[in-house]
Amino acid sequence: MTDPNKEPLVSIITPCFNGASFVRRFLDSVLDQTYSNIEFIFVNDGSTDDTERIVFSYQEKFSSKGIRFIYIFQENKGPAGALNQGLEIFTGEYLTWPDSDDVLHPDNISKKVSFLEKNKDCGMVLCKVRVFNEKNMKQIRSLQRIPPIDGPDDLFHDLIEEKNACLACGGYMVRTSAFLLANPEKTIYASRGGQNWQMLLPIAYRFTCGYIDEFLYDYMIREESHSHSAKSLEDHLKRAEEHEDILKTVISSMDMDEKERNNCIAIIDRKYARKRFWLAANFRDHQRMQMYYDILREHYPVTGRDRYHYLKGSCALFFYADMMLRTLLRSLLKIKKALG
Repeated sequence: MTDPNKEPLVSIITPCFNGASFVRRFLDSVLDQTYSNIEFIFVNDGSTDDTERIVFSYQEKFSSKGIRFIYIFQENKGPAGALNQGLEIFTGEYLTWPDSDDVLHPDNISKKVSFLEKNKDCGMVLCKVRVFNEKNMKQIRSLQRIPPIDGPDDLFHDLIEEKNACLACGGYMVRTSAFLLANPEKTIYASRGGQNWQMLLPIAYRFTCGYIDEFLYDYMIREESHSHSAKSLEDHLKRAEEHEDILKTVISSMDMDEKERNNCIAIIDRKYARKRFWLAANFRDHQRMQMYYDILREHYPVTGRDRYHYLKGSCALFFYADMMLRTLLRSLLKIKKALG
């Protein structure tokens, strides 16, 4: 029988690959949590650097804080494959899966648990997220979802379309009972392209998400990380292919009405037909831009933004004018921010 006076156990599962240069920052943020009943599962995803030694140097610190520490090493399989190792064994009433290069604010866990304890109808909760450039530690932007004032909060479809939806993993905490209903096998599709759609979509389809209007998580942009390492058009197209595969695989595996599933697949097809065209236009690869544009026009209505991208990809003068305008707007935003 659960002790009503004891805090619910929270499981933190964190995959890490070659984190020696940044993992201390994350481990310190786990130690700094104001919440005490934590099960911390660290999955070393085949690191070849000093990650293991650094993590074990924190073992006594975790013990002194009452944090149950579990360390797992596996051959490199990517973050989703590493996350699966933790999903097999976690025991918390609540679950979160922050990245090892990010930072939990001290009250991240406590405020999310408090919210979910008070809002039993919610299957998960999302806070606001600050985004930093790790090179200079300057805040670039913030991530948050603005729920609709009127009508239902359709987070599920917005996650698919990446529209008004935050995909920073440490921004979320899920209720284990909701996770198990949505994922009874306690495993996700082990794509190297990421893990968050696999975790979030099945829960968002069946449960309500709550929101905390506070910044409780810092997301670091590192050029070396998998999610930001794409440089060439080929890199970006491969990344788009990985993401399209994740979405279609997750949707195909979910228990939903066939009509709804087909509708979701159609949304994904349209999204990535447009994404491939926009990528080719942004890289000014005229041959592929035209090919993707013809495919887009054949199957979907062309929007004003599509025409804008076509013009930017076709006309060098327009392309550089667009770059100058964007630079000017960023400078004005910095000045506005500096002036308060």
